[in-house]
Amino acid sequence: MKTRVLPFLRWAGGKRWLARHLAPLIQPVLTGRFIDPFLGSGAMFFSVAPKQALLGDLNTELIEVYRQVRRNAANIEDALQNLPVNRRFYKRIRAQIPKTAFERAVRFVYLNRTCYGGLHRTNRHGFFNVPYGGGDRTPEPVYRDQLLRQAARVLRKSKVEFQVCDFAQLLGQAMAGDVVFCDPTYRSVGRGRFDRYGPIVFSWEDQQRLATLAIQAQDRGAVVLIMNADDPDVLSLYDRSRVFRLEKTKAIGNKSKDHAKDREIMTILDPLDRQIWLGVSDKPVPWTSVVDNKRRHLHTHTSVIPEIIS
Repeated sequence: MKTRVLPFLRWAGGKRWLARHLAPLIQPVLTGRFIDPFLGSGAMFFSVAPKQALLGDLNTELIEVYRQVRRNAANIEDALQNLPVNRRFYKRIRAQIPKTAFERAVRFVYLNRTCYGGLHRTNRHGFFNVPYGGGDRTPEPVYRDQLLRQAARVLRKSKVEFQVCDFAQLLGQAMAGDVVFCDPTYRSVGRGRFDRYGPIVFSWEDQQRLATLAIQAQDRGAVVLIMNADDPDVLSLYDRSRVFRLEKTKAIGNKSKDHAKDREIMTILDPLDRQIWLGVSDKPVPWTSVVDNKRRHLHTHTSVIPEIIS
């Protein structure tokens, strides 16, 4: 049985919890490239383990880390193992601006694994500003379980192209046979801002651009899957798609007292309207209902699987 490779980064809103259910449905549909314009932790990419991939993000440092992991995974793990984990050293390395790509990669992974809640957040000037996490926030799992070396094997085996760019550039390249997985950090219209955890905000205009480009990619024969907030305004942007409702427990940092639920939808634009997205009978999927915008019909599916983001 094939061993699933886990992401080496912790990422707020990451889809590690969903990947083990969705990747087996993507794999038989994928005959071209796997495209991810909002890479983040790359949970879906590592679970799908495609032969070809086009991976992008606006975060220059993030893309540089992936390139370094592909080349220098073992050396980065060794460097992490020699770094102390405490508040004083954390603040020291957070304030540094390393000169080499290798040093920047070590710093990025260290901060990601020791900061509060695994958040990657920068101020308006692009400087990382998340406080120290403490407790079990440590890079030890990265080198203990050789997560970077495992990730490097997938990155080397796959024909991967990285790009630092707006999502429109990658969506515009999607063709028949490709599967595009989009997981923007948008949350809710009601919050007034669309979280990007950085100096660039994902706006409502970006939502509209994403919908338009996704529909165009579908018209060219690509399959596009988009994760989003369960919001009627978002739903109205997609009138030729299936929309699956998910519900998971959300916890960034410490668990909330009321265990608040984070409602999300998964919009699927499939030119062949395959039934595979309903799941396989002997493998329950973590979505409870399906909104089929083509037929304006809502029906119940299988039970939800609550998940916690750590």
